[in-house]
Amino acid sequence: MASIGELIELLRGASERLSDEAFDRLRAASSDVAAGGSPDGLLLAEEKSITRARRAVERAIAALESVPHSIA
Repeated sequence: MASIGELIELLRGASERLSDEAFDRLRAASSDVAAGGSPDGLLLAEEKSITRARRAVERAIAALESVPHSIA
């Protein structure tokens, strides 16, 4: 069974990965604009979904960090 600290670290890693993925979508969409085109709506929608997921993970981290150490 994982400790609370281990779960927090796992979630931090997931948050970082989600952040990277969202940034990749934004970079790709901005490349389309820089090339004279329009941003890909699908990429922007994916970025929004990924960002929402990252925020949910951040809330989970905050909730776990509030667990008293004697229980964790």
